Amino acid sequence: MRILLTNDDGIKSPGLDALRQSLSSHDVWVVAPAQEQSGKSHSITFLEPVKFNQLGDQIFSCEGSPADCVMFSVLGALPEKPDVVISGINIGPNLGTDLIYSGTAAAARQAALMGVPGIAVSTDSFTAPFYFSNTADFIAANLDLMLSLWRSDHFINVNTPNQPEFPSEVRITAPSRRNYRDKVVRFDGPRGGSYFFLDGIGASFSGEGTDSEAISEGAVSVSPIFLHPQNRKEAEVYEKAEFRTK
Repeated sequence: MRILLTNDDGIKSPGLDALRQSLSSHDVWVVAPAQEQSGKSHSITFLEPVKFNQLGDQIFSCEGSPADCVMFSVLGALPEKPDVVISGINIGPNLGTDLIYSGTAAAARQAALMGVPGIAVSTDSFTAPFYFSNTADFIAANLDLMLSLWRSDHFINVNTPNQPEFPSEVRITAPSRRNYRDKVVRFDGPRGGSYFFLDGIGASFSGEGTDSEAISEGAVSVSPIFLHPQNRKEAEVYEKAEFRTK
């Protein structure tokens, strides 16, 4: 099986290397951003070329976004189209509404949009020690199963607790509603202008049967994330509204 690995933490991420080692029995190609691209969402480079640098045997850095890594690779930057794209292992979870911002999720989404199975993988910690090998082994052991479940209308989002002993429970979940408690920190430049940084104290979550609930209770979360979300119940309300055209 030909596997394309990418991420949004950058080519030097240990989570990426853990996946490469666990999947070494397959034909693994790595195309990951040259620099960290966290929070870049689904940005695509249109107005300038994207540079690939070969760093090793079937290992490339890409001067672009995570979605760029997938799009250019699938369209011909690599010799052959991958059978599956796996994005991760991300440092920190990608739960619920985080998926809007996540470059890790965007890479898996881009794969699915191009008809290639996409799997996003994240672990629930921003600080070491990380137990990436546990998560990587879980992906390797269940890859065939996930490919049998995948359909072209979604990508698969996997989140794991970061703990020495891998969980025994896997839950199929829906995305939670994340409630961010962000703030802006301001610095005034010595020669004029103001600089602003986002800061905050994390996020809370809501919803039963969700990815956030599973992770908080020590289970693995596996979510099918659909490419074209629509709330049919809410759409019916809009369909009954009489919009003015004059």
